[in-house]
Amino acid sequence: MLFRWDWLRPVLTAPIVPTIGPVHPDALTVDIFEDTLRAAVTGDFLPYDKDRRWSSKKDETVLTGDGVHRPDHTLIPTLTRRGRDTVKVFAYGHRDSVVDEAAELAAKLAAVYDAVNARVVRPLGPETGSPRGTRIQLQDFTARPCPDPGGPVRPVTDWPTAVQATFAPFATAMAADGLAFLHTQMQAGRCGPVLAAAVEDRILGAIGPMEVRPDAIGRPQLVPQYFAVLPEARGRGLGRVLWRAAMHWGQSHGAAYQLLQTEVGGPSDRLCQAEGLTSLGFSHSTQA
Repeated sequence: MLFRWDWLRPVLTAPIVPTIGPVHPDALTVDIFEDTLRAAVTGDFLPYDKDRRWSSKKDETVLTGDGVHRPDHTLIPTLTRRGRDTVKVFAYGHRDSVVDEAAELAAKLAAVYDAVNARVVRPLGPETGSPRGTRIQLQDFTARPCPDPGGPVRPVTDWPTAVQATFAPFATAMAADGLAFLHTQMQAGRCGPVLAAAVEDRILGAIGPMEVRPDAIGRPQLVPQYFAVLPEARGRGLGRVLWRAAMHWGQSHGAAYQLLQTEVGGPSDRLCQAEGLTSLGFSHSTQA
């Protein structure tokens, strides 16, 4: 499966690449799509894949011989061998019927590859009315300064030992937001610093890891973070202070931008919209 850019580019309504996720619009080229095909053959991570932080092998690969590539739409299937195996079909096209075709392909391939789940991922443009799913947002660090917000935020390791000890129960309480996984990586020394907000000697929120890595075209990107505040601590402005501290860290460490994925209408989505981030589009996933 080789991609014709004159076929693919017109249907890329949002900068989402299978197995890679959202990318900067400047990095959205035919090369990055063809890179995913080469990675499917080797099973290795691409150098700019953010997931390489957590594993030595890529769990999700493009099913290179099973895609559909036509002038008006492209369907790119992937297979994830993790937990309950999943086939996803990325449906690029302007016609609504492309979703039905993608669902049919996903169900067929799930049976072929003995996968439990079959899903369709539909990228949608920023002009989409009444969107659902995930919003892709861009924080451009070259556009304006991101000052240090101050407040009770510092790296976890900079807090007194007694405060650091409260990170473990916080992470356990926020396991659904990925903080327990992050804590495991922190203990193993496998990730960059994590910023934490503490009040009265107790950690109530955190964001991290803070790391800057080159993207597909070599631009320094602040990679995505886990971000959570305890439910009982919300409404005090801790989330906003944590987020602004993370943006200050990224800008001061040379990042050119960050891409964020937020659930449409959720707290993080509302925060990013209020902070003036640019919406690049949406990703809507449905069961096939």
